[in-house]
Amino acid sequence: MATAPSDPSPSPVPAELHAVPLVALNYRVRRRLSLYLNPRAAAAADWTALAEALGCSFLEIRRLEGLPDPTAALLEEWPGRCPGGATVGQLLDVLRRLGRDDVLTDLAGSVEEDCKKYLQRKQEEANQPVQVRAVDSSVPKTSELMGITIRDDPYGSGTEIFDAFICYCQKDLQFVQEMIRELEQTEFKLKLCVFDRDVLPGACVWSISGELIERRCRRMVVVVSDDYLESDECDFQTKFALSLSPGARHKRLIPVKYKSMKNEFPSILRFITICDYTNPCTKKWFWMRLAKSLMLP
Repeated sequence: MATAPSDPSPSPVPAELHAVPLVALNYRVRRRLSLYLNPRAAAAADWTALAEALGCSFLEIRRLEGLPDPTAALLEEWPGRCPGGATVGQLLDVLRRLGRDDVLTDLAGSVEEDCKKYLQRKQEEANQPVQVRAVDSSVPKTSELMGITIRDDPYGSGTEIFDAFICYCQKDLQFVQEMIRELEQTEFKLKLCVFDRDVLPGACVWSISGELIERRCRRMVVVVSDDYLESDECDFQTKFALSLSPGARHKRLIPVKYKSMKNEFPSILRFITICDYTNPCTKKWFWMRLAKSLMLP
């Protein structure tokens, strides 16, 4: 009697994904993972099985149980406990071993897209030309990260410094313009770095963002909205700023919510106190609180 053919095993994870860090996965993929793994299920491996596979102890799992999105929190904390650095390939391997082929199938396209974007950004950074001084010139040439804002000295003798870098997407630009009026053109007299206004075109956006956030701006304001969650630039800028100040110990990053959202607030920002423009009871204090935060030493 002939036996029925067994289901084909899922295809192995591409080797190149083991070189892509977990940070490459954007909000959409992480949110889909949460929707699959957060519900406790007897028939399929849920987030607790993933936590055990990633080396979490019983007490750590109990702590995560009290959070609104344990899967998202687990993925945020995993790189810190992974000696070699958590990668997308490792995560997919674990899901494969746990038998969650449904998750792998559904997210395959989105994961591939996020990884391609990450690798493309890295390639663009690596391909930036190295500018060298011409042998026959007595005038210093412009370095890539010297003349990047409208008030920079093109020869590097003076660079423009800001009180805060504003992380926003194009659809939120109207609110950013209001922020300029309230913080720059009032008694606060703060100096904001607004990419569309202050940054000169022609250089790698990732390199410029990193330079401004790390060396030119004392703080960073994140304008959070549903459109922000879809922006690769905002995702990079936020994670870069958090990496400079883990746990928000130096109050470097200040999230701002200025309108209601359909999606959940980003899990990586939930542990930071926000300025909420949508609360009518506290709206009159909004600009003063934000300004005072940016004026801290």
